[in-house]
Amino acid sequence: MKRPDPAPSIWLRRSRLLLLVFVAVCGTLAARAFELQVLRHDFLLGQGQERQQRVVEVPAHRGMLLDRSGAPLAVSTPVDSVWADPREFETARADWPRLAKALDMRHAQLARRVAGAREREFVYLRRQVNPEVGAGVAAMAIPGVHLRREYRRYYPSGEVAAHLLGFTDIDDRGQEGLELAFDEWLRGRAGSEHIVQNRLGQTIRRLQSEPAEPGRDLVLSVDKRIQYLAYRELKAAVRRHGAIGGSAVVLDVRSGEVLAMVNQPAFNPNDRGGFRNPALRNRAVTDVFEPGSTMKAFTVSAALEQGRVSAFSVIDTSPGELQVGRHRVRDRRDLGPLDLPGILSQSSNVGAARLALSLDPRSLWSMFDRVGFGAASASGFPGEAGGSLAHFGRWREIEQATMGFGYGLSVSALQLVRAYAAIAAGGVLPEVTYQRRDAPHAGQRVMSAALAAALTKMLESVVEEGGTGWRAAVQGYRVAGKTGTSKKSAAGGYSEDRYMAVFVGYAPASRPRFAVVVVINEPRGEVYYGGQVAAPVFSAIMTGTLRLFDVMPDQPGIFQARRGPREDAT
Repeated sequence: MKRPDPAPSIWLRRSRLLLLVFVAVCGTLAARAFELQVLRHDFLLGQGQERQQRVVEVPAHRGMLLDRSGAPLAVSTPVDSVWADPREFETARADWPRLAKALDMRHAQLARRVAGAREREFVYLRRQVNPEVGAGVAAMAIPGVHLRREYRRYYPSGEVAAHLLGFTDIDDRGQEGLELAFDEWLRGRAGSEHIVQNRLGQTIRRLQSEPAEPGRDLVLSVDKRIQYLAYRELKAAVRRHGAIGGSAVVLDVRSGEVLAMVNQPAFNPNDRGGFRNPALRNRAVTDVFEPGSTMKAFTVSAALEQGRVSAFSVIDTSPGELQVGRHRVRDRRDLGPLDLPGILSQSSNVGAARLALSLDPRSLWSMFDRVGFGAASASGFPGEAGGSLAHFGRWREIEQATMGFGYGLSVSALQLVRAYAAIAAGGVLPEVTYQRRDAPHAGQRVMSAALAAALTKMLESVVEEGGTGWRAAVQGYRVAGKTGTSKKSAAGGYSEDRYMAVFVGYAPASRPRFAVVVVINEPRGEVYYGGQVAAPVFSAIMTGTLRLFDVMPDQPGIFQARRGPREDAT
């Protein structure tokens, strides 16, 4: 009997096995397709869109800071920043050396920056590069490396207006000065753009966008010409006298507008790498000092207001010193009997102390308080100091006496010039502003117009021949002002070789328009009095300001050099 051939049965089993495997594979593929196309459709679609579609922030253009005539003081210019997708950039390691060279970085520095962001999709390689660098990076077409448009703040005046304007950070947010004070006004609102990119990160389609809202421009009260003039004269004086610093402020007495505000030493706001914290402060606003003899004008005004004396009253300052308890108040020499203009023009400490002691402490304190000492001016400048003015209830006799000639309280340069502007404005304390005002602004009356006029006549004598401030004279104009020289405090009392030299005044005295204060911090050498060091700077700044604003002279005639006393007083 012939045995059956096994081949057909083996082939049949194998066929069935292959069919089973095929069905299984098809079922698996169908199940996988169902999962991908139905169950996980939304997730996978989103993942794909994330790899091809991005929402890119569109930076907003920051508003410009303009001077009162429209000249730009701070502008934001478009620049490119270089960024990378670390995971994609890792695949192009061969290109790292040439990219690092283009970005002026070390190869190791670039590698560290990428290594620290491997889990992210975005890392800056270099912020705000110049256009040539940006164009070069774009031409390299390195995988994962892209450019992003941003804005960089630029200050055309450099350090001339640095302390006043302040600066922004790398993200164009205000950090100091008026940039910080008006940040909300200047800063726009960023927009967004929904784009589709190819595998090289290039934009191939824009789906939708929300435009950025640019910031608003701001017209300041500052006059660029006066700002430069004040900067130049202050810097020259600080260098000439070997001082450690100085400040100057120019104020419009009618409107309270700040026309110029400068400090030394200064800094360049365009060079962030050169910033040094001590140099960043606007010391005309943030730093305070004892004003010395510049306070005598307000001591005299308090005495006149209380009716204790008249403009013709005579105060005996002999023998040039006054015993107050265990302390002595001294003049530079025996000045003898002096009327009130004489106390100011000769800057007698003894005369001012006698006047102060003759007053009720409340009335003296009230005058100082009304003209703004002891409180910030509310100008809105960041970090503005209020100074110090102790309540009269805590004054001892010696403190009342020294308050009369400017010791025992502290003021800022801005406070001091504002107080003198109140006298210049007929007794109205102006409201300080850094924004242009197109009309005179009503301030707060702090003394009668008659008292202010009487003080102006007395303060003119300071700048006349024989007065301590004769170097502050301005050709063709009547000038009213006061010198001040105060010793700086030190451990255990006051230093014998460190001074603040000050001059503050206004012009034209017949119809005051501008007030200027000049403060020189620690002039070195034998010349250190306010009348010697600060008054000439005042004269130069005021001369230029009056001419640039075409203010009519009120004392026409040939200017003759004037001579002061043999010694300048405090």
